[in-house]
Amino acid sequence: MAFKRKSADAAMPKDLEELYRTLAVTNRGPAAVWGHQQDILRDWHANMSDEPDVAIELPTGAGKTLVGGLIGEYRRRKHRERIAYLCPTRQLARQTAAKFDEYGIPNVLLVNPVKTWNQAHQAQYEAGEAIAVSVYSHVFNSNPALDDADMLVLDDAHAAEGYVASPWSLGISRTSAESAYLDVPSVLESALDPLVCTRLRAPDPDDSQSSYVYLASPIGVAEQGVALERIVGAAAGAGKLSTSATYAWKLLQGHLDRCLVYVSYGQILIRPLIPPTMQHRPFSDPARRIYMSATLGDGGELERSFGRKKIARIPVPKGWDKEGTGRRFFLFPELTNDLSAAPKNVPAFVSGIIDTAGRAVVLTPDGRTAETFATRYLPKTHSILKAGDVEDDLTTFTSRDKAVLLLTNRYDGIDLPDDDCRLVVLAGLPAKGDLQERFLHESLGALEVLQERIRARIVQGSGRATRNNKDWAAVIVLGRSLTAYLSGLDVQASLHPEVRAEVEFGRRNSLNTSSSEMLDNLAVFREHGQDWADVDSDIVADRDTYTRTVAPSAGELRKAARFEVAAWEALWNNQLDWALTAVQRVLDQLTGQRTPQRYAALWNYLGYSICERLARQDGDLSHRATGARYYRDLQRKGQTSNFLAHLAAPSDKAHAPALGELDPLDEAAMRGIIARTELHRAHDFEHTIAQARTGLAGTEFTAYEAGLVSLGTLAGTSESYAEDDTLKPASPDAVWIFADTRWILWEAKSEATPTGEVSPENVRQAQGHLSYTEAERETSAPSGSITLLMSPKPRVLPAAHMIAADNLYLVRPPAVLTIFDRLIRAWHTARARTITTLSPTELAEIFQTEDALPSQWLPLLQAQPLKQRTP
Repeated sequence: MAFKRKSADAAMPKDLEELYRTLAVTNRGPAAVWGHQQDILRDWHANMSDEPDVAIELPTGAGKTLVGGLIGEYRRRKHRERIAYLCPTRQLARQTAAKFDEYGIPNVLLVNPVKTWNQAHQAQYEAGEAIAVSVYSHVFNSNPALDDADMLVLDDAHAAEGYVASPWSLGISRTSAESAYLDVPSVLESALDPLVCTRLRAPDPDDSQSSYVYLASPIGVAEQGVALERIVGAAAGAGKLSTSATYAWKLLQGHLDRCLVYVSYGQILIRPLIPPTMQHRPFSDPARRIYMSATLGDGGELERSFGRKKIARIPVPKGWDKEGTGRRFFLFPELTNDLSAAPKNVPAFVSGIIDTAGRAVVLTPDGRTAETFATRYLPKTHSILKAGDVEDDLTTFTSRDKAVLLLTNRYDGIDLPDDDCRLVVLAGLPAKGDLQERFLHESLGALEVLQERIRARIVQGSGRATRNNKDWAAVIVLGRSLTAYLSGLDVQASLHPEVRAEVEFGRRNSLNTSSSEMLDNLAVFREHGQDWADVDSDIVADRDTYTRTVAPSAGELRKAARFEVAAWEALWNNQLDWALTAVQRVLDQLTGQRTPQRYAALWNYLGYSICERLARQDGDLSHRATGARYYRDLQRKGQTSNFLAHLAAPSDKAHAPALGELDPLDEAAMRGIIARTELHRAHDFEHTIAQARTGLAGTEFTAYEAGLVSLGTLAGTSESYAEDDTLKPASPDAVWIFADTRWILWEAKSEATPTGEVSPENVRQAQGHLSYTEAERETSAPSGSITLLMSPKPRVLPAAHMIAADNLYLVRPPAVLTIFDRLIRAWHTARARTITTLSPTELAEIFQTEDALPSQWLPLLQAQPLKQRTP
């Protein structure tokens, strides 16, 4: 008899551990869940099972697939719920389905186009008889295939921002087939700086501006919303948009006036700052969402990425907060003695390592970097594969002896364990995603809000070939920006202790090393015998002493995230009053002691734009007064941001409030000078300048540092001080605080001989001062704060240039004395007029005459960025 009869349901396990014991009777998985997995499952079951949004952090190799699968299977069995387990790629979805088979978790694989789905499998999912293993794009889509789940489990959530935002991201490229590119700037002419419009219309890009990203005025975009909808709609109807842009148009239609428009010479991107997932029913309707992540971060990145106001967290379990998976040997070829001096030889050196390795995965942040790498670094003997070549089957790569898997902005979703691959190349800082990310990083300079994303990409990218505890792979780090980033003490402190120890070991064995010695070390690592085991213990010892620290601004960003989501939700619904209230709540969180000021500048710009729209909408001029406050704060907080230079759109200028003529930094300095009443007395003044001149003209370090402190006082700081470096050896030699506008930190090598070179050790010591001072003062440095390395040495070692950060400058002793003389001349004139009777503006006129305003002497100190090679 072929009939199938209904059998009695097995007893429902009381918890997730009992569930797995039931599965383990017949499955091919481990006999029991690991201890740390038990801890997480118990925490979720006892405390989080009714939470709508829960994030679980588990590093690679810690078994997060089983944890997510058991949570889904428990809900499926107990409530017959429809569970969808989402992965970033089809390849990862297939791996997950295979794991579920091994664990005995009923599942169906639904990854390809919907029309190819097995209807029986789809019916099993819909009936709650099996978990659907699928990809993000089947939920985050203008026509989602999985739109009825009761619970979503979202794997690799730390890397999901692009997948989640894609349905609302309308990109228009500058190609002959997509003539809409020039139509958009035409209709948005009033929303762009006239200089920008001229550049965009030029037949050839200006090399210095070709990759720059501009933000169109939100006021101008709102004014031209109807015309913009018409232009984009016509392009979509005529087939002049890409397939993804056409799909995005379906969700953006009727909302373009509430989007941000980013413009570069090669592309235009129209999208909301935060994806409006609250109106996307396939994501918002499920009662529960579980976010599985290897790195959750601390600054609200997950909430911004998924458009959720609050996501509860189950942190990484004890033990895994220090230990990682496998072993990575980081190599920094551009820091070696010979290659840092002759960078033209780096490509051949890297090519040789790739040739010896056979297979390598190369991760680049953008197409231009990938093209350059393919042209200059790859051996001629190797075939090049791209993401599309391995989407369904990695053996296309792993079956070849000589192959390079070259990926662009893809730091997750590829697993190459053991002998599948032993070499990873990270080429360039991973901060060049879509135009919004490039705007935040390069134009706005709000690196703080991208820190979690960058850190996660570096950690995940470097771990593509170390997928289990016994796995190992070499990781080559290339590019000045990435090398400098990983050399920062604050960045290293925010890394997982295992990765931090590996990075520090790699840097230590790259500096003051020849490229031939690096190859010898790499050979020892590849042999992976006793010689390597002896030095590997150094990494383990360092790891155990490290504790990951949270970035200074992370707390404020985390608190602001929920209000950012609320602001964009209200704006998307055209509830401008509510949006403005939420914007103020965002800024309330970003005005504390650890303010990421440039990001706050963007939100002030949005607040100004909303106020102006409200004023035009209801004629209430009080909105314009509120907008003026936002605009002034925008100028103050974003004064060192590149994007302010192009804040000249006619739509903005039409009602932009008049600003004071005095630069905020100059005004802070003048107020500082007025407040220094002790120097208004002749005896004290003359005594101070005499001691300062003696110290700054000499080389003895204590006198020189005291001279710097006095120089800061004369320059108008609100605080100028030095700490006892015998008690605090990491402290700067002088700290200048100009109220809340700027910090200037000094590392003075006054006793150094005027021969030889500035070393990488000097550079690293100096650029650690900013994070040290932030920690000491328990506040973030204002935007534009800098560190100055004063040294008489005539040359700088190439490796020192490689690790230097953007805010580090080399200063020579004569420049310090030049500024001292300017300030003394200005002080003499001001004292003759009685300083306390002068306003900041009147005092500034006196100092301006002597080139003694900060805006006049700062360029002298910043003339030699250490990041750049100088003749």
